[in-house]
Amino acid sequence: MALLKLQIRTFCYILVILLWISAPQLSHAVRRYPYFRDQEENPGRQPLQMQRPFNIAHRGSNGEIPEETAEAYMRAIAEGADFIESDITATKDGELICFHDLILDDVTDVANHTEFKDRIRTYEAEGVNTTGYFAVDFTLAEIKTLRARQRFPFRDQSYNGKYQIITFEEFIKIALNAERIVGIYPEIKSPVFVNKHVKWPGGKTHEDIFVETLLKFNYTGKFFSEAWKKQPLFIQSFAPTSLFRASNLTDSPLILLLDDVTVNTQDTNQTYAEITSDEYLKFISKYVVGLGPWKDTIVPPNEKNYLATPTDLIKRAHAHNLQVHPYTYRNENKFLHFDFHQDPYQEYRYWIHNMSVDGMFTDFTGTLHLYQEWTSPLSGL
Repeated sequence: MALLKLQIRTFCYILVILLWISAPQLSHAVRRYPYFRDQEENPGRQPLQMQRPFNIAHRGSNGEIPEETAEAYMRAIAEGADFIESDITATKDGELICFHDLILDDVTDVANHTEFKDRIRTYEAEGVNTTGYFAVDFTLAEIKTLRARQRFPFRDQSYNGKYQIITFEEFIKIALNAERIVGIYPEIKSPVFVNKHVKWPGGKTHEDIFVETLLKFNYTGKFFSEAWKKQPLFIQSFAPTSLFRASNLTDSPLILLLDDVTVNTQDTNQTYAEITSDEYLKFISKYVVGLGPWKDTIVPPNEKNYLATPTDLIKRAHAHNLQVHPYTYRNENKFLHFDFHQDPYQEYRYWIHNMSVDGMFTDFTGTLHLYQEWTSPLSGL
């Protein structure tokens, strides 16, 4: 009986997928950006797909493997990621590392290292007093003695304690050494806090060192240029002034991240509602190629966890020729609104076909890749 139910469910999925494939409408990303393929320019390496929204591996395939580790990024690439995403912060000695949080407590075994028991500090960061082991108080050599662990207790814990935190340069090399062209999507993480606590020679800033690292590996070129296609890159930040500074250092494409509309930016004392007005979008479009909004800001859920009326943010962003890459898509029921019936494929269908997004940050790269392979298989391969 169980086997029969599985066969019936599989048949239903295939039927629905065939209906989606036959639908006449194309996604916004397909309409705007043709597929690029040039084997002479990229011998032996499959190019970045441009036919469908970008599959952006949020901190790697971190739904399976502890975030921001080499293993999480390599897993994401194996599962079909178009871009691997990372948060770039700095150590006490000025080395750039891939790490999301200001403190090491939640996703490393730092508390088990008695040699660091005197490193607990309380700092004001982004308007909040936070206590813990701050990455900016550790050298890179000390950071490398720690081991990563899974953030959420309901995810696989079997990889805890196995993998190191990696540097920005190590992250870049993972993408460059992939068998196909894989883009990188690094974030200038908490630049106000980092620039306050980490000092580089010559008065350089987090933004300066960040861009210098990218240039060292020949990441250059405006969005969709030939140089960009060879080494795809988006630079992201929640801090508008950080992006303005970066825009004077590189011509690579920039993405402005957006938090909840009621939250203030860390550097301009404006709410994210203020910086998504039409006037501001017109202004920011001179510096950035897209927005990275929290998905619940675009379509806010109601108190019963059903989707309410969508805002017009995507429509207005597209009117200014801005890409829209929402975050974060996750498979688990607790992250899925009831409209999707505990089915992440239905959520992807809604955002790609109903909302016309240009890319998606996901913790489960393989799930998004399978959905897109089923519903919009690539041509020309």
